[in-house]
Parts: sequence; C-alpha cells; structure tokens
Amino acid sequence: MARQHEQRTIHVDGEWREAISGATRDIIDPAVARPFAVVAEGDEKDTDLAVEAARRAFRESDWPRTPVAERAALLRRVADLLVRDREELGALESRDAGKTLEEGRVDIDCVADAFRYFADLVAGEAPGRVVDAGSPDIHSVVVHEPVGVCALITPWNYPLLQASWKIAPALAAGNTFVVKPSEITPLTTVALIDLLAEAGLPSGVAGIVTGPGHSVGARLAEHPDVDLVSFTGGLISGVKVAQAAAVSVKKVALELGGKNPNVVFADACATEEGFDTAVDQALNAAFIHSGQVCSAGSRLIVEESLRDRFVTELARRAAKIRLGRGTDEGVECGPLVSEQQRAKVETYVASALEEGAVLRTGGKRGEGPGYFYEPTVLDACHREMKVVREEVFGPVLTVETFRTEDEAVALANDTEYGLAGAVWTADAGRARRVAGRLRHGTVWINDFHPYLPQAEWGGFGKSGVGRELGPAGLAEYRESKHIYQNLAPKPVRWFTG
Repeated sequence: MARQHEQRTIHVDGEWREAISGATRDIIDPAVARPFAVVAEGDEKDTDLAVEAARRAFRESDWPRTPVAERAALLRRVADLLVRDREELGALESRDAGKTLEEGRVDIDCVADAFRYFADLVAGEAPGRVVDAGSPDIHSVVVHEPVGVCALITPWNYPLLQASWKIAPALAAGNTFVVKPSEITPLTTVALIDLLAEAGLPSGVAGIVTGPGHSVGARLAEHPDVDLVSFTGGLISGVKVAQAAAVSVKKVALELGGKNPNVVFADACATEEGFDTAVDQALNAAFIHSGQVCSAGSRLIVEESLRDRFVTELARRAAKIRLGRGTDEGVECGPLVSEQQRAKVETYVASALEEGAVLRTGGKRGEGPGYFYEPTVLDACHREMKVVREEVFGPVLTVETFRTEDEAVALANDTEYGLAGAVWTADAGRARRVAGRLRHGTVWINDFHPYLPQAEWGGFGKSGVGRELGPAGLAEYRESKHIYQNLAPKPVRWFTG
C-alpha cells in the first residue's frame, strides 16, 4: 500500500510507470494546506498508451470471454481485500479528500458493497433472454456482451466510491478500462489498482492515468479507440465530455451533480421527536463532507408556519458543528478540498448576501491553516438568487418557504438539475403524492442521503444521462445482441428467376 506515495502512479499493461514527460504533482492535505504525497502527472501520450493496452487486453486476453462465475469470484475477492485494508484506505481517503475518518471508513465499506453487488448480479443472471419468434423452427435469444474499452473519469469528493460504481460493473460485464481519477484526490484509486492485481485480474485489463482533466480526461473522451466514457463531475466539464465523445459516437454516461431540495412540511414536526429528527437530518443533508456531495440537501424548503422555529434551531446546531482535521478525535466536519473550492464558496455566499439573503450562522473561514469554511445557513432566500440556482458544493444551506403542497412541489422542481430530493411529512398520502411529482432521480421520504447498490442512481435534466448502480448500472457497460437461428432453413422464393 506504499505505492500511492510514489511518483509511479500510471499503470499500463500491468506495470507502474512515471509520466512520459517526467512531470509530477503534489497532493495536498486540505486540513493543513501542505503536500503529503507526489504522483505522476500524465498527459495525452500516457493516455494513448493506456488506451492501446486496454484495447489489446480486450482483443487478446481471455477476460471478455471469462465465465461470469469467475468474474464474480474475482469481484468478491476484491471486496474481501477492501475489508482487509479498510483502516488504511479509510485514513488515506480522509487525508486526501479532507473528510472525517469515520466517513472514510464508511466509504470503503460502500466500495466493498458495490463490488459484491455486481458480483452477485452477474452470477445470478440467466445466460440470455429467449425471444418467442412464433415458430418451433426458430431459436431467438438476446445476449449481452461487454462494450469494450471503457474510459472512467471520476470526481474528487468521493474518489474511491465513485470509481467503484464504474469499475465494478465494467469488470462484471467483461470490459477493460482506463480510469482517470481527479488530479486532486487520486490516491485511493491508485491503491485499488494494486488490489485488482492482487485479486487476480489479468494484466492490461485495468489501467490508470493520473493527470489533469484538460489533457488526460479530454483525450479519453475523444479517443477513437474508447467505446464508452463514464464521467462524474461538474456540468460544464460534462458537456465538454459529451461533445468530444460525439465525434466517434461512443456510449456516454454522465452524472453531473444537483441542486437538491429538502422539503419539510409542518406536520413532520408536530412532535418534539419529529422536530428533532427533521432538524438533525437537515444538518446531515447539507453538511456531511462539508457539503461537497452531489446529492447534498442544500435547498431547505420549509413550510412557512414552521420556518422561524425550524431555522433558529437549525442555525444553533450548525454553529456547534466541530471543524477540524478528519482524523482527529471529535471532529464532525473536515475542510473543503482546496483553496480554489473555498474561494468559490465565499463568492456564492457574498453574492447571496448582496441579493438579500439573511445570514443566520457561518459565512466565514474556519480557524487553522487548512481550507476550512464554517457551516452556513442563509435565510430569506428566493429562486432568483445565484446561490439557490447553482451548485455551490460547499457547506452552504439556503432556506425558502412555502404555504401549500403545490407551491412546495413547484419550488422543489424549479431547477435545471434533478438528481435527488426529499419530503418530510407525517401524512402518508401526501408523502406519496409529493414523491410522485418530484422530478428527481432519487426521492427520500422522511430520510436523506441513503442509497442502495441495487437501486439505480442518476438524475433528470442537467444532472446527467444514464444510471449507475442497479441493473441499469450494469447495462451501461454492455451491448445487447440478438442471435436469430433458423433450425429448418429453406428457400424464401422472393425472387422467381
């Protein structure tokens, strides 16, 4: 596990390499704003070699034709290795991304769950779907084959978790791949490549190129020998990926974030227990991992009669959230991932205050040398504000109010995104009605943030195209083929000559 601290972090054809150019990048610990590791800084040349190796492995190795039972067994071995290395990987994820140690550990658990899920999914499938052709002389079946070479581009906020959502189904389906982790947080993905090899993955099937998006990511998206590109990240970058991929008409899957509503009806807080739970979950929705979550509940939409009491208590508790280095005892919230990200958050808060938002708590940098920013609650917000429309990706919660159910739904859907949302109510009928009307890929009722590997994840609108996890997440990495066999061929006599 020491490899992630070396400069040989490009993996091609089963070998660890330095960048062809010799360039490197310092990896910064965001809690102290100092480097703690060095990785290779790859470019287009490194990317081309990695894709070439992945293509060769897909064409010449046995991996695409390996029986599903063997592929599933390998994925389960990877899950076991992740469990074995949980503490080390969790601590590395915490230090690299700035999240708390417990969050890092939970992430590794979820990564192992993803590998196990896709192992079980392919192992339990029928070999093909028989299609009734209406004749005993015709045997017709639809089978699934791997897409080919997959380019997997992952974000900085959940480095290993997001990588696993792509790598596990790609391997389960029999593909080869090149992964490009975020240049900010690549270390646990580098470590995973070693675990894949330890589990017995054939040489060349898995490749990684550490480097920036404008060179490595862009080249993967446009590369004519890549069959699929799966990207998780921001909207602007996602559009560029889709445009580049369109030239070679490759398959594209995009998860591009969200601006997620958390709708709270007054009846959910009719009891002290209900009130405490809804406030606690609103904090969880907005401030886990300092709000650097694509599904963060950054828009609190609360019934007007409840607003003053709810927001007052929410702000009181948010002010008590303990900031610090994620590996330190008692810390509840870590730093933002970079100075650039913190500056972006500051810009959004400043614009909100200029547009009339009321600061209830936070709104400034935290103490210490790291990239800390206090959990921030902005009251009296409205839909025209930039902070309400755009994804901040930081510990900033905006508050809007409603009077009727229709108004609540209209506010929640008034976004160009559609990744996730939640509704809090004690009325079961209202819960079902509102959940059915929300145009979001995941809707929670009286909860926020949990996901299941067996349930699809993805969004409507500008939150992206395609799905990860679940059966649809596996289907992204497959091509369907219809095989039609005539058991009793005879002349058609369409032409009489």
